[in-house]
This record gives sequence, C-alpha cells and structure tokens, in this order.
Amino acid sequence: MKRDHGGDLDEARARFGGDDWIDLSTGINRNPWPVPPLSAQSWTALPEVRAESRLIREAASWFGCPPDHVLPMAGATAAIQALPRLDRPGRAAVLWPSYNEHGASLTAAGWEVTRLADPQRMEGADLAVVVNPNNPDGREWPPEALARLAAKVGRLVVDESFADPRPDLSLARAIPDNTVILRSFGKFWGLAGLRLGFALARPDTLAALREIAGPWSVSGPALEIGAMAMADRAFADETIVYHSEAGLWLDIQAARADWDCVGGTHLFRLYATPDARAAQDRLARARIWSRRFPWSDRWLRLGIPGTREERDRVADALRG
Repeated sequence: MKRDHGGDLDEARARFGGDDWIDLSTGINRNPWPVPPLSAQSWTALPEVRAESRLIREAASWFGCPPDHVLPMAGATAAIQALPRLDRPGRAAVLWPSYNEHGASLTAAGWEVTRLADPQRMEGADLAVVVNPNNPDGREWPPEALARLAAKVGRLVVDESFADPRPDLSLARAIPDNTVILRSFGKFWGLAGLRLGFALARPDTLAALREIAGPWSVSGPALEIGAMAMADRAFADETIVYHSEAGLWLDIQAARADWDCVGGTHLFRLYATPDARAAQDRLARARIWSRRFPWSDRWLRLGIPGTREERDRVADALRG
C-alpha cells in the first residue's frame, strides 16, 4: 500500500525551483509555539521519570482524562506502528478515505484490512480505526456514536490528531475499555519535528504499548517542550481563534477561484477543483505547496496560511 504524505518539498523544489516556499501540504500549524531555551539536563541526560510525569499531568489536563490514561510516544506515527502488535492479526476495518498510514501499518503486520466510508459498517471487526475529525475531509462523529461502536468491535482505535481545537469531539473523557485514542502534539502546536504524540487508553493497554515502544522512547527535549507548551492555554486559545478566522478566509478565496469546499478542520481545508494537478501547479508557480491525493483527480488540501504575507501570496495565486 502506497504511503503518500504531504510535506514533500523536495519534489516541489525539483519541479518548480526556488527556496521561499510556503508549505501548506501538511496541516501543521504555521505559527508554532515559541520554544524557549531548554535546561541543559534535557539534552545531556537520559529522560527522567519526573520529566515524563510532568508532561503526562499537563497532557491529561488538556485532554480531560486521568493521568494514568496517558502515554507519551515518539509521535502519533509510533503509536500507529505499535497498535497492530497489541492483538493477534485478524479483520480490521479502516475508515476511507482517510490517513493512509493506518491501513498500511495494519497490512504490514498481517491484518486483513477493509476500507469503509461509514463507521456503522465496521461492526463485528476485530479492530476498527476511525479518524475524528477525519483527514482529509473533516468528517466528524460524536463521542457517543464512537462509544457505541466500541461495544461492537474487538478493539477501537480513534485517531484524534486534529481534535485539539474540538474537545467536544474527543472520546478522552470516557475511554471505553477496548479503545485506544491517538493524539498528535506536533500538528496543533506546530512542532512536528519534535516527534511527540500520545496514546490514551486504560492502564493495562498502555502498559502493553509501553513494552512495545521500549525504554526512553521520547527524548528529554520533547518531554520538556511538550509540558511547557501544553500548559500555555493562552497560546492554545489564540491558535484556535486565529485558525477559525483564517480557515473561513481561505474558504472565501477558494470560492472566488471556483473551488468548492468539501470540508476540513481548523488546521486544513479540502477543496474540489476542476483539476487537482492544474490547481496544485497554479499554486506552486507562486511557491505555495499543496496536497493532492493519488485516488482523486479533483481534491486538493490546503493548510492554513500563518501570516499576513502568506495570506497575500495565497490570495494572489488564486486570483492569477
């Protein structure tokens, strides 16, 4: 299964040249949390239990769950790769279209994977995967509906990587016994290079995941930065407000270019264009990189521009 992703700026530079690219292909916050100087110990010593405990406390407060339901991991991708090993391979139902890494990781681990557009059709699966809100179209399901699904599958995985601005969608406050929730840190806080994410689940499930991940799976700098950033609620509030307004602005610009909004989240928008390749090339000539999908010749995804200058460049490119 092909693992296509955004962020492939090498391709953009090879095709169109230039260095001053605005990468809107990933859905990562382009106004990252400002990282202060870190303690020397975070760089020079193995990660300490107290550093991890501090991060867990802040993360649990942010997610709205008990601290013993939180496990920091080396990015949400690390959790996606570990999850197939929790159970013996069987029948997995994976939401589609959605983030392709889930199906690819399960297939590589020997699971029989079926792609389904409706979570209600996943009943009876040994493992079901739902991304909420969904990437790339922003479809969403209330926690109550996912809790009902959990009772009808062997294990439920809910990927909430884009749920930070939408706590009303999160299942974290009442995690069913057979459910694992995945949360990203890098997307909302704009620090994807830190490679930090979280698995939320009952303590026995997290113990099994910790065993798979091995010791010191999260670096000292990631533990320290994550704890400080997640405690900064003013930054979080400002980020949510900015992306709410900027996302609406982007929808208006796209409509003026005769693109139809299919959906999206606070961190990205998805548009139906007459020709996705032509639309991507149009933006790329202004050194703005976007995301196409190999299974659609019309859909184009754009992250949210981070500054006035970036917004002006996007508006000019869409008018051109």
